[in-house]
Amino acid sequence: MLGIFDSGFGGLTVLKPIHRRLPNLSTIYLGDNARSPYGTRTHEEIFAFALDGIRELFGRGCPLVIAACNTASAQALRQIQQTILPTEFPDRRVLGVIRPTAEELASMSASGHVGIMATPATVRSEAYVHELRKVRPNIVVAQVACPGLVDLIESGREASPEAASLAKIYCNKLMASDPAVDTVLLGCTHYPLVEPLFRTFLPPTVAIITQGAIVADKLADYLARHPDIASRIDHAESRTYLTTKNGLSVSQLASRFYGSNLRFEQVRMWT
Repeated sequence: MLGIFDSGFGGLTVLKPIHRRLPNLSTIYLGDNARSPYGTRTHEEIFAFALDGIRELFGRGCPLVIAACNTASAQALRQIQQTILPTEFPDRRVLGVIRPTAEELASMSASGHVGIMATPATVRSEAYVHELRKVRPNIVVAQVACPGLVDLIESGREASPEAASLAKIYCNKLMASDPAVDTVLLGCTHYPLVEPLFRTFLPPTVAIITQGAIVADKLADYLARHPDIASRIDHAESRTYLTTKNGLSVSQLASRFYGSNLRFEQVRMWT
């Protein structure tokens, strides 16, 4: 099976396009809802939590895991790839969402000025800045941390006045920092649920991109180029949904992210 790990619900906005793009692929989704959000956590906490989730998915037989959480990708992915996989899981792989998204963002911008709306931890890491400059060295990147949005989205209040107020503040801050921005990435997998708010408060000439379809296309390409990994993922269309929180409460909220009813099973807490 393919494993998808996220801090909570957000990775479902990546999982659905994967199901659409690769419908026969069997998947296990794990959301660490009990410890979400990650965006205001320390690096040490994020690394430990992400490693917990990835180990859980490896333990369930996944040869490949996608760290769908931008914060986990920014703060933990490279360290896991370089220090954990070679010694503990040399035959397994973990992919993130930042590199493929950065490639798409860099190619889309006509002005060479782009914006990143993300969690404080993702912004603090400057992972997008580094990846974007590898692809397009002269690109200008404006980043805005958006604390509070994930909390509202996870609690089902993405359409609340509080969410609208925060989105307006963050959009105004971004455009004030660089009026030449022509393309904005919603660099958190939760943010597609508040995309209409960003659309309301960003200039109509600014393009907004989200990550789901980008990651799905890049995954299909990766599997085509790595048949050794692809051959170890079954194509029985099996779907498993796991959470570290109460399964029933998570199931009731998850449909907002995926678009249809899902049934989550609670797994034990690791720490």
